[in-house]
Formats: sequence, structure tokens, C-alpha cells
Amino acid sequence: MSCEPASKSLKGHTEGQVDGQAVGDRPYPKTIVAAACYNEHVKIDQLLNRFPLQRPYDILLVDDGSTDDTVARIRNYSHIKLISHETNRGVGVALRTINQFALKNGYDLVVHMAGNNKDDPLLIPSLLKPIIEDRVDFVQGSRYIGGGGHGNMPRYRLVATRFIHPWLFSLITKTTVTDSTSGFRAFRTRLLRDPRIDLEQDWLNQYELEPYFLYKVITLGYRFREVPVIRIYPPKQLGYTKMKAVVGWWSILRPLIFLGLGLKK
Repeated sequence: MSCEPASKSLKGHTEGQVDGQAVGDRPYPKTIVAAACYNEHVKIDQLLNRFPLQRPYDILLVDDGSTDDTVARIRNYSHIKLISHETNRGVGVALRTINQFALKNGYDLVVHMAGNNKDDPLLIPSLLKPIIEDRVDFVQGSRYIGGGGHGNMPRYRLVATRFIHPWLFSLITKTTVTDSTSGFRAFRTRLLRDPRIDLEQDWLNQYELEPYFLYKVITLGYRFREVPVIRIYPPKQLGYTKMKAVVGWWSILRPLIFLGLGLKK
């Protein structure tokens, strides 16, 4: 695994209004926005070109062993930090790499987002605002509250993410959560130092880590909030998801079963 800055000039970016005033009068704490990516090809260009040129946070991409030109494309952008896994190790491992980097380099806040261009970087201030202004600890982006939205989702995935998983998650945690599978989120790095939140467990190497983290934050009594986001999946011909129907859905369901039954901690 190596960490490097991307090498060439930033291209195609538009000027943005994301600055220190985007979340009120308080300055941004030290913040990193990060995404795990794997064989994203042109989608990584599409994502990086949506970031405003002026922004009060750093950007990190963790490439999880891509075998296409994803890494070469990332290196075309300046000011983008890049960590590369030599092999594909799983999205949970990539998210742990992001978190470890944030802790090691003294960041106060972390934003996780998708590497396949389904999340809009211009919504990052909305995720950060409750943390900076209202001292919330963890903010989850939701497609299913007022102001949120989604696009290009198959019907089975819409049913699962809007009804089945949130219903079970809310039942087990005794807290209403409308979008429990969303990976577009922001949180304080101090959560990563809580020994009761053990993200290093091997069984969290795939999609399990995201619902596990949210479950622990809520059940441990940290201040939690959902904010509306819009998530538009890329066209199917570009590969709108890496998740496989049976294996992937078991991966995000089993943390609720294991934690709810007390089989895991």
C-alpha cells in the first residue's frame, strides 16, 4: 500500500462557492473527503470533475486494487491524495484505510462518499453543517427524507434500501433511520478512537463495515442526524454497482443480525 499525491494539473473543474462560509460563520475543522474506488474507469474522472476548485477540505482516493486505468486517471489530478492497495481487499478494508489515514494525519472530520460518481460533492457542506454548527457526531445522507432523491435504481434495490433494511435497522436500534445503507456520510474522527467501535474486525472487510459503524454510533448514544442527499447511480453500461445480489445483500444484513443477537460486538 502506498500513498502519493496525484501528479498533473486539475482539469475540467468548475469554480464553486464551497468555502469557509458554506456551513455558517464557523471555520471548517481539518477535514478530509474520501472515496474507495475499484475499476471505475471514466467514472473517476466524472466524480473528480464535480468537485469545486476552491474547497476547505482535502480529497483522498483509496484504490482497492484496480486492474483497469483508474489509478492512471487519478494521477492526472493535482491535490488529490492517492493510496493504492496492491490487490482487491474489499470496500470495508478500503474504508479502514481512509479512517487510518485520517487519524494518522490529524484530521478532525471525515466524509465518506462513493467512488463511482453517484454522490454529488456539492452536497458535502450539507453533511458537515450539523457537525460544525450543532455539534452532531455523525451525519448520514438520506435519499428518503424531504429534499433527498435518487435515480437509476432497480426496483428491487429501491425496495430493499427504502423499506426492508431501514425497517429492520430501526427496529433493532430503536431509532428511526430512513436510509441505513447510505455510504454518503460525515463524522468526527474521535469516534474512531472509541474502543467500543471496533472497525478492524475481519468480518467487516466488505459491505458490513458501513451498517456496523452506523449501528454502533447510534446504540452508543452519539449525536446522530440524517440530512437529505441525492444519489444518482451511473448508467448500467458503465457498471452502476459492484454489489452482487445475494452475497452483497447478506453482507449488509448480517451486521444487524449478529449485533442484534449479541453474536458480535
